[in-house]
Amino acid sequence: MKDDPGTSVSIRDVAQSAGVSMATVSRALSGRGNVSEKSRQRVLDAAAELGFVPSYNASSLASGRTRNIGVMVPTVSRWFFSSVLEGVSKALLEAGYDLTLYNTGEQPGRRQSVLTDFLRRQRLDGVVAVSLELSPAEVAQLLRVGRPIVGLGGAIEGVATLHIDDFAVAKHATEHLLGLGHRDIGHLSGTPEFERDFALPANRRLGFEAAMREAGVRVRPEWLAPTDFTIAGAHATAKRLLASPAGRPTAIFAASDEMAIGAITAAQQLGLQVPYDVSVIGIDGHELGEMFGLTTFDQAPARQGADAAHMLIKELESDGAEPETRIVEPEFVIRMSTAVPRSLR
Repeated sequence: MKDDPGTSVSIRDVAQSAGVSMATVSRALSGRGNVSEKSRQRVLDAAAELGFVPSYNASSLASGRTRNIGVMVPTVSRWFFSSVLEGVSKALLEAGYDLTLYNTGEQPGRRQSVLTDFLRRQRLDGVVAVSLELSPAEVAQLLRVGRPIVGLGGAIEGVATLHIDDFAVAKHATEHLLGLGHRDIGHLSGTPEFERDFALPANRRLGFEAAMREAGVRVRPEWLAPTDFTIAGAHATAKRLLASPAGRPTAIFAASDEMAIGAITAAQQLGLQVPYDVSVIGIDGHELGEMFGLTTFDQAPARQGADAAHMLIKELESDGAEPETRIVEPEFVIRMSTAVPRSLR
């Protein structure tokens, strides 16, 4: 029988109803510690029957924890960051943690304001920093107030991180095109403002240039085309590149899948067939990649987000654990957008 509406249900009531100890109830509801599946289900059934809701205010006073994680992202309007956020959110929800989102944006001073004001005012257990290259001073600032950090997108000194090797993946992508016989290869990269954190465009361009150099193939400066990591921006840039009177490349390596999709749509608008007239390869694993038959390196951003959350929870629940650095190995997915150049068929 459920308690009367005005009666407060305690953890002791749940324990008595389930026939287990209060410690077992606590472990079963928090998801931490060893509890058999049978006991866990009895606790959940009893809690549901009694209408018991755990008091996180009380548990945070006892443990010094709030079960709230701060997640910092440069923007939520782009596919990669929203995918990472989806993965982080799902993992935290499953582990019984709340999420506070900090969108640092592009405004000068916004990021520093988040670090100095918002994070110190909010009661957070830890921080996941997505594609934000925190300085040693910023890391020290967070650690000083007892917030462990996990970084996603690049290596950060003294912080647990996970990221792909942008140089190596870009080199592999270019080598795929070279292996097919392409020698006239263009590269869609990012404009200078995207170099701020972890220099992603530069590292992917350097990987491209290294593969070309090792193959003895000249990089044509006019085929290094910066754009803005969007489908629309890459469409306009690739259209100019492919319609150049000075000649066009037979293949394009794009520094992101969205830019690769923009290149495919530009080629189609110009009456070119992909891959028969121009091959296109990207990096990311965008959900539209399969629709466009895009050859890519799938770095599974949602899974990276979930892994980052799990890494942070592990740090929180393992006192004194050393921060780990994990290199993510993207899955090479060969589809229909790359092929042997027409001249070799």
